[in-house]
Amino acid sequence: MSEIDETYERAQATSDDATNATNAATSNEPDASSAESSPHTPVDINHYAYRVRWNEESNTFVASCAELPEVTFTSDSQLEAFVGIRLAVAEEAERRQSQSEEVPEPLAERHYSGRILVRVPPELHRRLTIDAAEQQISLNRLISNRLAEL
Repeated sequence: MSEIDETYERAQATSDDATNATNAATSNEPDASSAESSPHTPVDINHYAYRVRWNEESNTFVASCAELPEVTFTSDSQLEAFVGIRLAVAEEAERRQSQSEEVPEPLAERHYSGRILVRVPPELHRRLTIDAAEQQISLNRLISNRLAEL
């Protein structure tokens, strides 16, 4: 088995163990539907949003998890950074669960309304309104199109 396969297997086993431990500890509890899961709601950390970025200053890969931004992991290897963040998140989820603290619901599993309230300076509001009128579209459509381009 290659080093990559072994590293992947270790990460998968750890995240599966964390998910199974969370599920076993909460199997008789009702589900909650909120942005944060209750301390008794099972959370699958395999559904979390992980990111690995190169840090030029430290010449290392820095891995993070959007749901738990305070948990990071650095490594000289991109793969090790990814495996490391998954292990660190699994440990943090287990710690929170054991202390009856909230474990965040994965962003991918949250429900979104599609509505965002944004406050902008009056001058920007005026410019956007003019741009929308010139394009013969609604202000909402103009802003939505521009956000989609990001």
